Amino acid sequence: MVARKELECVIAETDGEGITWVTLNRPEKRNAMSPQLHYDMEEVMMEVEVDPDTKVIVLTGAGNSWSAGMDLRDYFRATDGNPGEQFRSFTANRHWSWDILSNSRKPTIAMVNGYCFGGAFIPLCACDIVVTDQDAIYGLSEINWGILPGGIVSKVIVDVMSHRDALFYAMTGRTFDGAKAVEMKLANIAVPGDKLRDETIALARELMEKNPTVLAYTKQAVRAVEGMDTNLAYEYLRAKSQALQFVDQAGTREHGMTEFLDKKTYRPGFSAVKVTKD
Repeated sequence: MVARKELECVIAETDGEGITWVTLNRPEKRNAMSPQLHYDMEEVMMEVEVDPDTKVIVLTGAGNSWSAGMDLRDYFRATDGNPGEQFRSFTANRHWSWDILSNSRKPTIAMVNGYCFGGAFIPLCACDIVVTDQDAIYGLSEINWGILPGGIVSKVIVDVMSHRDALFYAMTGRTFDGAKAVEMKLANIAVPGDKLRDETIALARELMEKNPTVLAYTKQAVRAVEGMDTNLAYEYLRAKSQALQFVDQAGTREHGMTEFLDKKTYRPGFSAVKVTKD
């Protein structure tokens, strides 16, 4: 494991396989997100996005928490009356937790190892895939503080959760566990805590078997069509498919066709086509 730049609130390490582990590192605060954490994450995410050694990004938390959401003292109270600092920290928050994560060309996995509350739902929903400890605790507790799920929390939960579930948990402030998060489609896989890292690594390795250009275009396509009507999606996906063939210098589609139709050596759905240089 190779450590990247030393930062105050984030640890970023890249292993020998191509997985970059990005760890929110304020365990004494359950990784509540302070302005400094946002600045550190903005720097890290910009760096790993263009890092050729990073094939998959895993976002997790130090200690027993993924993230308790926004640090009420440091993020809100300490910046009250300071519009310059508010602008800087609010912008950094949005930049890394939504703009970069949701548009990343790399596969992103949220490995939820404990508490996930409030503002942490934004990067959670921005990640492509969520692997969770089945006993992790999730909650939208803003109602109990006399505030609403702000930032874009209210938006991302209605995009990922059902309308009824989003209303129920936002209005009651009740918590739910990782198994329930999977049931509600907020997470993909729930496993016992002692299996969490192994399950995440196995998934990352599976993703790294895919052609990275095809994977990036697939991510972009699925995200983009969500807000389109059917006719627009047809046109977009046709253009996107043509663009992919142009930029995929490995010729993955052509190799797959040859292996499946001519050589009979490839079975789609069971593994990724193996593209090697001739």
